[in-house]
Amino acid sequence: MKYVVLSADGDRMVYCVPNKVADNLEDYCIEFSNNWLRTSPHAKKYRTGRGVCYSEEDFIEYLNQWIFPEQPSHLVENLGWIDFDENLPDKYKDCPQFNF
Repeated sequence: MKYVVLSADGDRMVYCVPNKVADNLEDYCIEFSNNWLRTSPHAKKYRTGRGVCYSEEDFIEYLNQWIFPEQPSHLVENLGWIDFDENLPDKYKDCPQFNF
């Protein structure tokens, strides 16, 4: 398990996720947001008349329920509001990052 930093235009959140997700974070995030949310019958609750509504927590739920239920991801720390051009705390500065 590895740390990643996720956000959905809000606080930056550190999660512990399976290595495969951390090593390919952008691919997993794009699959979730561009494909699964729009086509899976399991994602119907996220669809609105104006598109989809979701957060990084929903991505973690997706990982835990549908992709890696045997290796559940979990929240480590809320870093609060940090702009993407600002530095992360040293212990997270080399972690993969994604903003939904």
